[in-house]
Amino acid sequence: MTDFRAHIRTIADYPKPGIQFRDITTLLLDGDAFASAVAALDDAAPGDVTSIAAIEARGFIFGAALAARRRCGLVLLRKRNKLPGTVVGVDYALEYGEDRIEMHADAVAPGARVLLVDDLIATGGTAVAAVQLLRGAGADVVQAQFVIDLPDLGGSARLQAAGVQTRALMAFAGD
Repeated sequence: MTDFRAHIRTIADYPKPGIQFRDITTLLLDGDAFASAVAALDDAAPGDVTSIAAIEARGFIFGAALAARRRCGLVLLRKRNKLPGTVVGVDYALEYGEDRIEMHADAVAPGARVLLVDDLIATGGTAVAAVQLLRGAGADVVQAQFVIDLPDLGGSARLQAAGVQTRALMAFAGD
């Protein structure tokens, strides 16, 4: 079994003092570790997923690999005004302000069984908004998966309170 934590670089005081940034690029640089991470995410996912929904931008890396592995569609969840064509979106609160997450209006069909994927879950604001967006289109979000969980920030708990089963390959608690 791969020790995924050993492949994560921690950068102190980035992007501001007091933040311990968990950098997945070191995991991506190791082909075997990256392949093992994708396999572990896939193994923990329900078998009847019809689409993978990936949150911009690092979530696209893992979401695309999972979608290819499962031979299912990939739904891109992006920030405001990044997708061409007709989109639907959800506004959500940030610590200081507001943001918006969008997807193509025809990206998921009602009843689709969707796996939500991102590289990291912190406070959960974007992930909870993504669930609202997908559910608003009639999708069933069957699980949310992350490479890294920062449980002290409460994002996984927020998703679980919203009725979404949440899994992560590793957690960095208390630091």
